[in-house]
Amino acid sequence: MKESLKKKMACTTNLPKDVIFGVPIITMTGQLEVCVENYKGIMEYTDTLIRIRSKVGQIRVTGRNMQIEYYTNDEMKITGQIKSVEYS
Repeated sequence: MKESLKKKMACTTNLPKDVIFGVPIITMTGQLEVCVENYKGIMEYTDTLIRIRSKVGQIRVTGRNMQIEYYTNDEMKITGQIKSVEYS
C-alpha cells in the first residue's frame, strides 16, 4: 500500500497506527526493562548491546547485564540496566 493511502486510512479509521504501518511499539519500565512489539528479528545480542531489526530500521538497546527474558514472533522483553534505546 502507498504511504499516502496508509496515512489516510490511519486518519479515517479507528485502527491503531502500529497495525496499519507495521511499526514497532516500545514500552519501557524505568531503566529496568524494555518490551518491543512488532519486531522482525534479533541482529546482535550481548550483555551490553541488543540490536533488533524492525520494518522501519534498527533498534539499538544498550546497557549492562542485559538479557532477553523472553521472545515470541511478535514481542520480546529485555531486562537489565538500560542506558539507551535508539532508532537507526
